[in-house]
Formats: sequence, C-alpha cells, structure tokens
Amino acid sequence: MALFAAARQGRKDDAELGTGVWRRAHDRFRRGLDRYHQILEGVEDDAVYNELAGIANGLAQLLPRVRECCVAAQTQHPSDGLDIPGALLQVHRALSRAGNALATTAEAAAMARLDGERWGIASAGLENVRRRAEVVAEDVSEAERLLFGSGQ
Repeated sequence: MALFAAARQGRKDDAELGTGVWRRAHDRFRRGLDRYHQILEGVEDDAVYNELAGIANGLAQLLPRVRECCVAAQTQHPSDGLDIPGALLQVHRALSRAGNALATTAEAAAMARLDGERWGIASAGLENVRRRAEVVAEDVSEAERLLFGSGQ
C-alpha cells in the first residue's frame, strides 16, 4: 500500500510543484529534514535527544511553508527545467539557502550527538544546532516575504 501512496504523492507533487527548480528546492529541504531525523535515531543521551527533537519539531513546521512557497512560485512562474525564472531569482535563492542551511543543521546535530556522548546536555554543539536552525527559519521567512509580501 505504501508504494501506491508514494506514487500518488509523486503525481501530486508533479502537479503542484512541477519538475523544475521549485520541485528541486522543495525536495532539497525535505531531504535535509529527513537527514536531521535520521541523526536523532542514534542519540543515546535523553536530554540531548530531547533538545535535538525540539529543534526537529520546529524545523518540521517549516516544511509546509516551504511547500507553499514552491507551489506559489510554480503557479506564478512554472519551471520544468533548471532555469530559474528571473522574476523569482531571490525567492529561489532564499529557498536554496534554507535547504543548504538545513543540511548544515543536520551536520551540526550529528556533531552535537557525538559531543553529547562526552559532555551531555552541557555540550556547546547544541547551541550551534539552535543557531543554524534559526538561520533556516530566517531563510524560509525571507522567501515568504519576497513571494507574498510582508503579510506573512
């Protein structure tokens, strides 16, 4: 059954996000989020896990916002290739930064996990993860501001 659900979701994504740069920006963000959650699986210290899981929850709340931006961008300037529509260059740049920042947040979480094994909740790596997660949220907010105006 999961195979059919995945196929249906893929068709829905193709319809809403296209197959170009907006789909790639959305998928990059989703992969970064998946990677962050994979890192959580190996955390042994409960306090460190709880801190990282709280950050993960905040990052997961950004995914629908990223999707909304990508769907709106696809509606305004459809993309089925690798060319970024000039009118939305800054939106794409903000979404790309968000995806890249999320990937570095996952890397920081992996380092915090290792650091947490030695230092526990006092690990300085957790603060690094928090700061990186804030950058992700700022980039998503920037994409929304550029796409929808200051209303969001």
